[in-house]
Amino acid sequence: MRRIKKGDLVRIISGKNATKEGIVLSVNWKNNTAIVEGLNIVKKHAKPSQKNQNKGGIKTFEAPIHVSKLALVVAKAPQGISKISYRFDKSNKKVRVSKKTNTEIEKGKK
Repeated sequence: MRRIKKGDLVRIISGKNATKEGIVLSVNWKNNTAIVEGLNIVKKHAKPSQKNQNKGGIKTFEAPIHVSKLALVVAKAPQGISKISYRFDKSNKKVRVSKKTNTEIEKGKK
């Protein structure tokens, strides 16, 4: 399910960047990956080409991370992270809910 969304504050739970936090910049649901700001930085060597004349060198950028390695950061949760569930509010709209704190995750809040 599509529980992690653009703009969410997430923590990486496994891998070389475990316990680091960042904001989701984009999500690719076709590959189940997300790009998190400032995390999973990789370097790529680029040669000058016809398209990029005089712009060879080492480029650094954020690489995609699989969504299963991300957990949503919730302020009042015991360990700071929580799984996400869904329910309907009073106006019959579907909202995201933190499973540990049983509170609604507001859109746009980090």
